[in-house]
Amino acid sequence: MRKLLVFQHVATEPLGHLDPLLRESGVRIRYVNFGREPRAEPDIRRYDGLVVLGGPMNVDQADHLPHLRVEMAAIRDAMTLGRPVLGICLGAQLLAEAMGGVVHPNPVPEIGWYRLHTRPAAHGDRLLRHFEHRPNYVFQWHAYTFATPPGAVPLAWTRNCRNQAYRLGDHAWGLQFHLEADASLIERWLGSEGGRAEIEQHWDSRRIGRIRAATREHLPAATTLGERVFGEFIRMFSGRRYATLSSR
Repeated sequence: MRKLLVFQHVATEPLGHLDPLLRESGVRIRYVNFGREPRAEPDIRRYDGLVVLGGPMNVDQADHLPHLRVEMAAIRDAMTLGRPVLGICLGAQLLAEAMGGVVHPNPVPEIGWYRLHTRPAAHGDRLLRHFEHRPNYVFQWHAYTFATPPGAVPLAWTRNCRNQAYRLGDHAWGLQFHLEADASLIERWLGSEGGRAEIEQHWDSRRIGRIRAATREHLPAATTLGERVFGEFIRMFSGRRYATLSSR
């Protein structure tokens, strides 16, 4: 049975609808919640792939949250070993920083549904090729962004954020957007005290209602798209040969 390691930062940011897709495929999931286990040091060699989820912290808080450095070291190990890696939101930023990119505040925050534009390289990409030429809307919740690491292939952008997705080699992807977010997860974020406060810091309270309406409009298509994109990532677990680390 293939085993997937998942780095989680807070209970409110789980795998979303990626979870049932993984379980239906027979993948065994091991969560490491650094909010509960800040001193955990998981060994990526015991797993066949890595997913790094989002969270409310930022990469530049590693002095106060040392587990961020532990995560980036594990990401570098996963890359050396050739494990499939998927970084989502903060996870995409950690992957970028770990591999030589630069993470910094975005000119404006993105919270809600935004139209995603793909770059030409996305058309032949294993995951991003599923974004067809019609308009695609994805759910966002971030204030930071990244400059892609050396050798990365930029794959997507939005009007307010030039780097939304990238690929490193043939087995690692960073997605700034939340393709894993389902209806209950989005509602949990919108209904939380912290979520409302963050939205009202940049917009008025009416934006929450507009995001809920946009969720009803865009979520069905985004869910179907997520099934295709994540399905490709899950299929990478079978038949891949892995390297070993000579030292740690």
